[in-house]
Amino acid sequence: MTKAQYGRRGLLYILPWLIGFLVFNLYPISQSLWYSLTDMHIGTKGHFVGLKNFEYMFTKDDLFWQSLRVTLVFTFVSVPAKIVFALFVAMLLNMKTKGANLFRLLYYMPSILGGSVVLSILWRFLFMREGFVNLLLQKWFGVGPVDWFGPKLALGTLSLIEVWQFGSSMVLFLAALKSVPLELYEAAMIDGSKRTRMFFSITIPMITPILFFNIIMQLINAFQHFTSFFIITGGGPMHKTYVLGMKIWEEAFSYSKLGYAAALSWVLVLLILVVTFVIFATSRFWVYNEDSKII
Repeated sequence: MTKAQYGRRGLLYILPWLIGFLVFNLYPISQSLWYSLTDMHIGTKGHFVGLKNFEYMFTKDDLFWQSLRVTLVFTFVSVPAKIVFALFVAMLLNMKTKGANLFRLLYYMPSILGGSVVLSILWRFLFMREGFVNLLLQKWFGVGPVDWFGPKLALGTLSLIEVWQFGSSMVLFLAALKSVPLELYEAAMIDGSKRTRMFFSITIPMITPILFFNIIMQLINAFQHFTSFFIITGGGPMHKTYVLGMKIWEEAFSYSKLGYAAALSWVLVLLILVVTFVIFATSRFWVYNEDSKII
């Protein structure tokens, strides 16, 4: 069989994936980019307007800047908290205890639920004024009902949902912890190193590849978070939980401005790309690989 025949056979094998990529990925992406340059509404073809959608977004749409601020605050608060909590639980589950597999399953359960509507409804009932959390606070501490979804606490309360779903990050951290050579800890103990020193000098450097991966994935997920904001608060009160996902949905389906919603989506994509690029660019200073050293 000639090389050309091998090439054609290889192309035949990847043809289903190639068709799926062109139809379900490349075409929608290119159409979205075109829509962002038009004044398209639902039921209309729209007309080319160039960069007017972006000009209006950056100069006249105050709600865009509010949604951007809320998105950034939510992302850079919930993601570090989620990473730290996932690592803490992974270290606990890495200890040799009875029933460890059962505990790992129980801790992973919230991530199976994901950002579902059911979970959001459950969270709303837990933190409502007559909810379970306020009942416990009143019974145990005598604290009056807390307005968890008020202007001051709403964003923090919704951030807890993201932190609570730490299972996937925890599983990856647990696998990384088990791959750290025990000889390193034994050598450090012989030298008289304390546990804190071993954690920061051995554990953290050795798991930085997984830490890097978790940070990237959780940042991307947080920037796109939508379900809990839509179900629990609808972006309120006073737009304190009005993330970019809510803004995009509202422009597209409440005001039928598909062109403007597409422009907002591309801004979100560019924001994710910029943050991801910065993390990749700085990773050489703190991510340890076997083939390289931390500078």
